[in-house]
Amino acid sequence: MIDFDSAVALVLTEARPLPCETVALGAAADRVLAVDLRARGDAPRAAVSAMDGYAVRDVDLGTFPARLPITTVAFAGRADVPVLPGGTCARVFTGGPVPHGADRIVVQEIVGRDGDMAVFEVTPGPGKHIRASGSDFRAGDTLLRAGTALGFRAMVTAAAADVTTLSVVRRPRIVILGTGDELAEPGQALETPGSIPESVSFGVAALARQCGGEVVDRRRLTDTPELLGAAARRALDEADLVVVTGGASVGEKDYARSMFTPLGLEMIFSKVAIKPGKPVWFGRAGGKLVLGLPGNPTSALVTARLFMAPLVAGLAGRDPSALLSWRDMTLTAPLKPCGDRETFERGRLVGGGVAPLSVQDSATQMALATADVLIRRRPGATALDAGDTALVLDF
Repeated sequence: MIDFDSAVALVLTEARPLPCETVALGAAADRVLAVDLRARGDAPRAAVSAMDGYAVRDVDLGTFPARLPITTVAFAGRADVPVLPGGTCARVFTGGPVPHGADRIVVQEIVGRDGDMAVFEVTPGPGKHIRASGSDFRAGDTLLRAGTALGFRAMVTAAAADVTTLSVVRRPRIVILGTGDELAEPGQALETPGSIPESVSFGVAALARQCGGEVVDRRRLTDTPELLGAAARRALDEADLVVVTGGASVGEKDYARSMFTPLGLEMIFSKVAIKPGKPVWFGRAGGKLVLGLPGNPTSALVTARLFMAPLVAGLAGRDPSALLSWRDMTLTAPLKPCGDRETFERGRLVGGGVAPLSVQDSATQMALATADVLIRRRPGATALDAGDTALVLDF
């Protein structure tokens, strides 16, 4: 059995980005860029108007009022760039090309109209209201660096590069195996004597997706060695990471590790000195990673958050350490002394502080819905009072 920090360090060692793949631009959201993205062209490609108004030559506004004929109109998207003859003006709209020869755009709010004539009665302000060609970026400029998470803002920049595909880190394929004869699919437990709904894999799958993973299968298994062995082989064929829930303690029918032993299981760690979640284990089999979580719902989700979340994020090309960003917060209620294992109590954010949940039983599932942080307690930590600070992690 190892301590929590040592277990995290071992997980982070394995949390390396998978190889890249090319995907359509529209499918790249929430992925991680694998190579630098460079612009195909200038933006804007030609000088464009920043306002709705009239393009003029400064020399033609020598005296006021000035009356100039409107010789052309430039909307956004006009392919050609018109030439502005002396003594005339052009009606332009935001994003429209600025005619050759124009010095500025006079905003429409201070220009009158008299048929096809524009009437300039006051001196324009100092702004020219022209976006120069390439003022945003030039062809070949690096717009996004490798490792950038393609969130909604980065997707705008990626599309502006005028590309149809992006090279991104491949999402880790994850298979979740729920073990235990007592488990039934939700909706069938009441009709199956002695069973309980298999709930853990649904939460684990949601967390895996949130961290950048692709859950390719979620299977409920009975504690039959032959069936478990076949399921283990199939999972390793399909996945980069296999997550097993349940069967992680020392019960007579706890087969989680033994189902992978014939497939060359190499343990990275077995058991961590934490509460809840002591039975958690981590290893490799068939060149793939295998993470064993306790079957107890709270223990499973706490260990999934502490170990699986940064692992999946790292495999997906994200920063795994960002998933382990602990911060100090003020307690709104006292905490009892901690035992000899590092403990992660569930808490809830309340008015700028954190309130430990009154129910810390690891078998409860209802309390999970109200918890949004984990409170970290070091082994042997003394009691804390309301107003003291504690380390917390988003949960």
